[in-house]
Amino acid sequence: MTSAVTGEFRPHRVAVLALDGLLPFELGIPHRIFGRPRDAQGRHLYEVVTCSARPPGTIETDADFAVQVAHGPETLATADTVIVPASYELGPLYDEGRLTDELAAALARIRPGTRLASICTGAYVLAAAGHLDGRPATTHWADAERFQRMFPKVKVDADVLFIDDGDVLTSAGVAAGIDLCLHMVRRDFGTAVANDVARRTVVPPHRDGGQAQYIHRPVPDPQVATTTAARAWALGRLHEPIQLRDLAEQEAMSVRTFTRRFREEVGISPGQWLTQQRVERARHLLESTDLSMDQVARESGFNTAQSMRQHLQAALGVTPTAYRRAFRTGGGAERQHGVGTRR
Repeated sequence: MTSAVTGEFRPHRVAVLALDGLLPFELGIPHRIFGRPRDAQGRHLYEVVTCSARPPGTIETDADFAVQVAHGPETLATADTVIVPASYELGPLYDEGRLTDELAAALARIRPGTRLASICTGAYVLAAAGHLDGRPATTHWADAERFQRMFPKVKVDADVLFIDDGDVLTSAGVAAGIDLCLHMVRRDFGTAVANDVARRTVVPPHRDGGQAQYIHRPVPDPQVATTTAARAWALGRLHEPIQLRDLAEQEAMSVRTFTRRFREEVGISPGQWLTQQRVERARHLLESTDLSMDQVARESGFNTAQSMRQHLQAALGVTPTAYRRAFRTGGGAERQHGVGTRR
């Protein structure tokens, strides 16, 4: 990003707060995702720094090794985004819903307006600090009931992968942290940058936040017909009208069987999935082409610019015109409320 004061390029600073008992996999997610994006001049778009709530030193993990953290809590005061990964040793935070004096003092260093995010049980930290009061949030589905009891002011949704509530974002466990971080890259610098990171990391470029955490059949039985071919068929003709029966015919299934199988495999209905793909197609065209709004709408299957506007406004919280203006000039998207929440 370019400083409004000096005009000099400055990468977006991401501080990852490492707590004792942390999961090494989740600690590494922000570094892997935010460490990749670069601008046209080859400059890193993000600077990722790991810090602890106490002076630099050793942080215990849930594995058979510890990590050495070189930065203390003062780093939080310099961050544009603070991410709190999960920990299995939250102590009084997990048992009583309160922060230790040390952690409270560290969090108090965060500047107003800093974007906050959590992965899995990292949401306990944000909730105990009051950042989730009255707001929608998620955490790992197996912990959601306890989390809701402990923090009744939080609007917990255990059925989604992540929730974007503007300046505070929360995600479910482990792999959902990847989805959340990719979403933030997409929100900051657009679909093309996020997709490039996903390709390099060899992960799906986009799983919508509203997708279910727990899918009944995440890996289909090899003896059972899947809906994969139908999805591939649809992706090749998003600009055409596609009915549910058209999708079912690709798999030689009844509409009822196809709908049930699709939801078991993908976690959402065929109609929801199709709308998501068309929104992604529209985003790509708005970022990478000079097509008119009517042309983008037709190419992405929304038929009219008004229909496309309604769907993008619902999914992203911004109009197509505002989205194009933000990303064609290299800036971040406008604040997106509720992406990943169920409506």
